[in-house]
Amino acid sequence: MVLRAEPVTTPPEATASRLEVSVETRPPTVLNRLELLMQPASGTSPIAVVTGASAGIGEATARRLRKDGWQLVLVARRVERLRSLADELGGATVVAVDLTEEEAPARVRETVQTEHGAVHLLLNNAGAAWRGRFDESGWGNIDRHMKVNFEAPVRLTEALLPLLRETAGANQTNIRVSIVNVASTAGRVSRPNSGAYSASKFALIGWSDALHAEERPHGVHVGLVLPGFVETEGFPARELRARALTRWIVSKPQVVAEAILEAGPGGKAERYVPRPYGVAAAARVLAPALVRRATAGGAFTTSTAASER
Repeated sequence: MVLRAEPVTTPPEATASRLEVSVETRPPTVLNRLELLMQPASGTSPIAVVTGASAGIGEATARRLRKDGWQLVLVARRVERLRSLADELGGATVVAVDLTEEEAPARVRETVQTEHGAVHLLLNNAGAAWRGRFDESGWGNIDRHMKVNFEAPVRLTEALLPLLRETAGANQTNIRVSIVNVASTAGRVSRPNSGAYSASKFALIGWSDALHAEERPHGVHVGLVLPGFVETEGFPARELRARALTRWIVSKPQVVAEAILEAGPGGKAERYVPRPYGVAAAARVLAPALVRRATAGGAFTTSTAASER
């Protein structure tokens, strides 16, 4: 049985701030990976808040979590995409909102508190990228990246942190309560025409490391996932997929979803996707001049769809 509660008539142009709630209780399924760490206790279902859930990494992670019996709170701007995914997954709580809006974190918190009363996983995945040289795009491009990729996850985490701590203190599942922030390998190694994007991801990584140390005593783990090139709606990586020489370095959202489970309930500090991308991060520390020369030509800078996940 699916229960839906949505506001009275909303004009089409206001769809981005519309809120719909759908809730369904379903029994957990048997896990096929991370079984010991991820198996819910009898009679319980862990709750995950997934941002950027309407496509790409967020959608793939929602599907993976549902497969393992999680209850889901799906957050993104596109309400029809969220509704369709929720129906396909057999029911979920849907919050259609732009996370950069002032009231967005409170709206998500109130919905989670009212419908579930707990949260075991906060996945800060929503993000966006707009390419541009600094001398052409200036502070404006940096500012919009920071609002979407850094400020929005920070503000949502602030809103949900008391509930995460409360859930950890009264945890009746075998699930580690956690926050997973989806950063990027661009948060370790920057490239021409994507400096604004890198700046926002560098900030997210630095804050995440500090937050982990601060929240560990409260039973809340903070993990990082750093994807490289992943084929999604917002980051299609067409240039790389078109060439046999570089096609192999482009990963899939489903692979990132597995990494998210490892960095969240699995307790890992961070995961690169694919794993060899960690070599580039290490090289940036050990041989920074070499990495600068390798990236200066823009060979690894791709176009984006300039849209939010």
